[in-house]
Amino acid sequence: MEIKIGVKQSPREIVMESDETPKDLAARIEESVKADSLLSFTDLKGRQVFVPAAALAYVEIGTEAARRVGFGA
Repeated sequence: MEIKIGVKQSPREIVMESDETPKDLAARIEESVKADSLLSFTDLKGRQVFVPAAALAYVEIGTEAARRVGFGA
């Protein structure tokens, strides 16, 4: 699934793909924001992104969409 992370005071968002379930990810984000701790994300290639909970502007959790093949819509 696709995750978009907005960071305060930054014009760019962080976009990554993860295999974590939306429910588990939402629970981790809520827990981190409540504790005002460091939140870590790991993408499908194993790269890690760390964001302080206080710096989060928003987190958008998408669903896995099947990719279309071909030129037709």
